[in-house]
Amino acid sequence: MSGATLRSEEAIRFEHVSVRFGGVLALDNISFSVGRGEVHCLAGQNGCGKSTLIKVVAGVYKAAPGARTDYFGESVAAPTPQLARRKGVAVIWQDLALFPEMTVAENIAFDGLVGGPRLVNYRAIDKTARAALAQLGVTLDLGAPLRTLPISGRQLVAIARALASDAKLIFMDEPTASLTQAETDHLLAVVRTLSGAGVAVVFVSHRLAEVLDVSRRVTVLRDGRLVGVFDAAGMSQSRLTELMTGRQFDQAVRARDVGEAPVVMEVSGLTRRGEYADVNLTLRAGEIVALIGLIGAGRTELAHALFGMTHAEAGVVRLSGVPAAFSSNRDAIAAGVGYVSEDRLALGLVQPQSIADNSVITILKQISGAGGLISGAKKDAAVTRAIDEFAIKIGRPEDAVSTLSGGNQQRVVLAKWLATAPNVLILDCPTVGVDIGARDGIYKIIRALAERGIAILMISDEVAEVYFNSDRILHMASGRIVGAYDPRRVSIAELERAVYA
Repeated sequence: MSGATLRSEEAIRFEHVSVRFGGVLALDNISFSVGRGEVHCLAGQNGCGKSTLIKVVAGVYKAAPGARTDYFGESVAAPTPQLARRKGVAVIWQDLALFPEMTVAENIAFDGLVGGPRLVNYRAIDKTARAALAQLGVTLDLGAPLRTLPISGRQLVAIARALASDAKLIFMDEPTASLTQAETDHLLAVVRTLSGAGVAVVFVSHRLAEVLDVSRRVTVLRDGRLVGVFDAAGMSQSRLTELMTGRQFDQAVRARDVGEAPVVMEVSGLTRRGEYADVNLTLRAGEIVALIGLIGAGRTELAHALFGMTHAEAGVVRLSGVPAAFSSNRDAIAAGVGYVSEDRLALGLVQPQSIADNSVITILKQISGAGGLISGAKKDAAVTRAIDEFAIKIGRPEDAVSTLSGGNQQRVVLAKWLATAPNVLILDCPTVGVDIGARDGIYKIIRALAERGIAILMISDEVAEVYFNSDRILHMASGRIVGAYDPRRVSIAELERAVYA
């Protein structure tokens, strides 16, 4: 096939793209192309440069001199967001950037509403919205406030809005992260419809199976560099993971039988209206119990109650057989319960403070001397112990914790809670924002903590994470525990079907 013919079939071709932020080279001589109507996967660990590349294509970031940027066969010297939109590039970020109080139709036709003072033509808005939804082959209540739609409906609105703006290339960032399997299947069908109509789609997702199912090619980035472009046909999840990380991982079921170990925490009939209902579970010493469910299942709300951040309206929590009523998280900590929040940036760490201060923030009383003053020697010893024990890669302990990678920040969070000598440790999505390579180290730490006898409740929405790293799995949906599984007696496919049903 000649170069001219190939380029006529391309939606975009970007070559020799480099982007530097200060002293950090975020993209290093990247080439990236997407065919017209192609479904393409952009894969890589967190921090590999995926978002930076998308923003270059969308005109948000400017590539260094020497880059070549072509949109639908036309070379553009200096892309801008306005130019990229005019060329037909749209980006649907994970937060969707929609307006909850506006109607479905107003959200879809929003780009046509801006541009100066004028009377709103609701008939034209409805016509635009209907036409966009017709392209997708779906029907929605145009007058319904967006906030009344489930997340799957909002995804469709975001896609329809892109089509209403005459998008010819749509980037979708983690579009299925909050969807059930049925909703995911429907979205993938919509993506195929778009592809059939000549609209190119670039998928970014951590659900590698669906990415490989729907994509024709996969572009893999690692550390800001291009690993390669591969056909999705014949590509396995394990091979794609190796390409993304440069490492091989031993995925094996590690579930153990800890049925004879003493019960450390027992939850009976725990209920809080609108959040969770009649929750029953037990945690034994040294056991890793996984609580899996989609976003909105009530997992985090339950964790907050077990840690004393909120209060259940009914039910009992027992620690080693003794009823426990926490009036605050301080009571929970004193009783031997630790909690690693899903929101590490806002709740897990004090970002402007040092690595050292974050490491000891939970044990200030223990490292204080007479008069309540912190003992420098005790603090240094505790910090050194945490850094060594959790193999935290740092420059200096005095550096701000925000200077660390996501994986090393999570190690600091785990270290600060281990310093409290907990009997129970609740881990809410412990690898969120942590790339694939660093996750393996986190899992090893979690298993090591369990071997010390700490009872661990690990909350997640990733089937593979819980399947390979827990002793027992509880499935939560609509605020209730609806299933219990032993990884040794169920296949990962069966678990996926149950969770995403």
